[in-house]
Amino acid sequence: MTYDLKTRFGPTALITGASDGIGRAFAEALAAHGFSLVLVARRETVLQALAQTLGAKHGVNVRVIAADLSDPQATARILMETESLSVGLLVAAAGFGSIGPFLAQDVASEVNMVDVNCRSVVALTHGIAGRMATARKGGIVLFGSLVGFQGVPGSATYAATKGFVQGFAEGLEVELRPLGISVLSVAPGPVGTGFAARAGMQMGRAETPETVARASLRALPRGGTVRPGVLAKLLGWSLAAMPRWGRVRVLGQIMTSMMTRTKV
Repeated sequence: MTYDLKTRFGPTALITGASDGIGRAFAEALAAHGFSLVLVARRETVLQALAQTLGAKHGVNVRVIAADLSDPQATARILMETESLSVGLLVAAAGFGSIGPFLAQDVASEVNMVDVNCRSVVALTHGIAGRMATARKGGIVLFGSLVGFQGVPGSATYAATKGFVQGFAEGLEVELRPLGISVLSVAPGPVGTGFAARAGMQMGRAETPETVARASLRALPRGGTVRPGVLAKLLGWSLAAMPRWGRVRVLGQIMTSMMTRTKV
């Protein structure tokens, strides 16, 4: 079946992490489909520039909310500022990771990672999904990862946050589908974004954010889990053949190979 995305999930899309990478790719794709947008990220100047570009190019309304999702008050403010809008699509793309031994990490940053990758996702999804349930339609795009299906030495906290999101999305898909809401977990492999630089990774082959956005929007009406791009599918299939303990060790070796610095 062919879906018109704006008719099925519009008229407004709320995108977190919209200033860069996958979030930005979703903003550009959804503007091309005619969605009005609410763009959320920390860097207001970057968001304002993107809003101006997308509005001029596609003739859509774009609202900007500068917010740090590690702040527990941020999601409440986002929900308040979007209360009057018909948000039919939530793309929760904000997130970050780290690489290296857990005990060598800054604990405040690790806890902030849990806040951004998990707590803010739950809070924002709860608020927006409640509105969608009243309207009896909507779509929610959450971001797991290839590393979210097992523990990963060298990226223990990040992998755990993505495991949380994967399980959260799977449960919500069953709960919310009868209410007219599609829930999609996006589980990509390596993607070429600013995420890797922040985490301290050096990646080889990677998919583009645009590939992730296109594949995700195609899969959204059916919900469930999507592994966007050939690389994610190949890695997913090869890892699925291993026992869980084997996946843990293999991905630990991969993380070690991507480290760009040694921490002591």
